[in-house]
Amino acid sequence: MDTEVPAEHPVLLFDGVCNLCNQSIQFVIRNDPDAVFRFAPLQSDVGQELLSEFGMPTDELESVVLVEGDEYYTKSSAALRTAKHLGGVYRLLWPLRVIPRRLRNVVYDFIANRRYRWFGKRDSCMMPTPDIEARFLAGGPGSPAQTDSNEQSEPS
Repeated sequence: MDTEVPAEHPVLLFDGVCNLCNQSIQFVIRNDPDAVFRFAPLQSDVGQELLSEFGMPTDELESVVLVEGDEYYTKSSAALRTAKHLGGVYRLLWPLRVIPRRLRNVVYDFIANRRYRWFGKRDSCMMPTPDIEARFLAGGPGSPAQTDSNEQSEPS
């Protein structure tokens, strides 16, 4: 793989044209003062390479994906792990992981399947502002994409 995923930074892959997803990424950025997370739209070359590397379909953009080293998490598991990384009051969501993943994902899928209708859709992926551009693996205007290789399926 040509894309290097920084081992010290979890990477959030998100639907770059979904307004809800973009708002969620902006929320993570605002609540991540130590700039731990890195980001890439699922539609970007980086996002597509990571999906392929983990054996995930590259044409289905129904889930946020959290890549941590050589492991990845999707849907509610990705959301809960993200909250854990953010710490503070958001860490209080972490105990919800005891709810069976299948049940958690029913709620996640209900929202995901309606997100464009409820929150709208952009014509193109969000372009990061200069102050956060370095946190996007897909880069932005004039920024080099970063590149590593990781592979493993989602842990249970």
